Amino acid sequence: MSTRIPEIMLVTPPYHAGVVEAAGSWLPCGLVYIGGSLQQAGYAVTLYDAMTKFHTLEDVRATFRNHRPNVVMVSCITATVVDGMEVCRIAKEENPETLTVLGGAHPTFMYEQILSEHLEVDVIIFDEGEETSVRLMDAWSARADLRRVMGIAYRQGDLVVKTPRRGFIGNLDILEPAWNLVPWKEYSYRPKPGSTLAVVSSSRGCREHCSFCSQRLFWKESWRAVSAERFVGQLEAMHRHHGVDVVMLADEIPTLDPQRWDRILDLLIERDLGTAILLETRVDDILRDEHLLPKYRRAGIEHIYVGVEATNQAALDLFKKDLKVEDGKRAIELMAACDIISETSFVMGMPHETAEDMARTIELAKYYNPDMAFFLAITPWPYADLYEGVKNHIATDDYRKYNLVEPVIKPESMTIDEVRQQLFNGFRDFYVNKMRGLSAMPEWKQAFMKTLMHLFMNHSYLRDQMGDLAHHLPGHPGAHPPHKERESLRESVGWA
Repeated sequence: MSTRIPEIMLVTPPYHAGVVEAAGSWLPCGLVYIGGSLQQAGYAVTLYDAMTKFHTLEDVRATFRNHRPNVVMVSCITATVVDGMEVCRIAKEENPETLTVLGGAHPTFMYEQILSEHLEVDVIIFDEGEETSVRLMDAWSARADLRRVMGIAYRQGDLVVKTPRRGFIGNLDILEPAWNLVPWKEYSYRPKPGSTLAVVSSSRGCREHCSFCSQRLFWKESWRAVSAERFVGQLEAMHRHHGVDVVMLADEIPTLDPQRWDRILDLLIERDLGTAILLETRVDDILRDEHLLPKYRRAGIEHIYVGVEATNQAALDLFKKDLKVEDGKRAIELMAACDIISETSFVMGMPHETAEDMARTIELAKYYNPDMAFFLAITPWPYADLYEGVKNHIATDDYRKYNLVEPVIKPESMTIDEVRQQLFNGFRDFYVNKMRGLSAMPEWKQAFMKTLMHLFMNHSYLRDQMGDLAHHLPGHPGAHPPHKERESLRESVGWA
């Protein structure tokens, strides 16, 4: 029996919503880990981050034509799945023999719909992809029966075949990410010009019950972690070999195990890497670690996102956050006291909400006073618990808009345009208010906030609403008198 030697290309869809790219370019962490497992198994792998390159679908076509991969693996979330399937379609048009594979949260849950309606997709990988991708390549190369591969779905004639799920990897320390595939000069954190940014996973999973979230479902409410020594060793090696000086943790809750987390902090302080760390965690872990927060800062942790989500108890209970309203404000105050940038989000646009409700949320966000606040449109992932309760209010089935920026749900008493306007009102009002207090901030935070406003105006999805502030900068061609609110913002930042 002849075998095929796969030339595997790992691809990100060329999708943009103007969210994460405002702060920098973020390497596709999941594909780097899958690439490492494929390389260890002896396969030839390339990484094509079409998203970071800001490539178009025609650029994707040209890349496939030049490189001629015979396996294309694409990682998708709900917002990117449409473009992910377009990538597969183009791969098939360029070479009908190409094996096209989708993975990620959306394909994991929506595999039957995708395979039934989109012939350009050959295989879907469920859950974690490291072991399954290797087993899939082994079977495909040998022309073996794909039923032997656990953790996939594929078409057989007109039928969709689903094999038994593969268990999660028990020991995450065995994974070797393919950092050699990464063009490091393409990844940088904009608030630190000249920086080299990595995205790293120190743990996987989530045991919480948030009704709007996909992660707890994807990970089956499990949680596993890389050992403290292994994780810090990875950061040290990336700093030494690739010049990485900013790291974002991809984890949902890196701080879940307090003993392990304390050990990580000790190792980071001991090795003094000079690496800035950005992470997300839960409000209750920040409250738990009140006595450790000074150690966070000494360990290099500069920026923490916590999901406050709502400013009234009824909404928090609906979202199953298992928090009290006052907990979020307290966590933000604790981070501020330790010179850690605090970031949070407020979810708006539920069916029962009114414009007045949203305006109250905006005012309360000012009272919470994080350094950064995002006002997000509630997004009904079609597989999340929240979906059933809001599906009659969904205004569009265009998954490209399921990005937390575009309103997808139409409240009973508002139009979609009114929701969109309230979301932008939140950003405008919050940051105008924030900048008015700029002079009371430490100098380093003043510099950060000024940089942040430039990023919003030039690189984010807010640039159409806030971006014309750039025209009020001294010396900018076509400068014109600002609106009253924008003038106060300009003055507070020191541009007047």
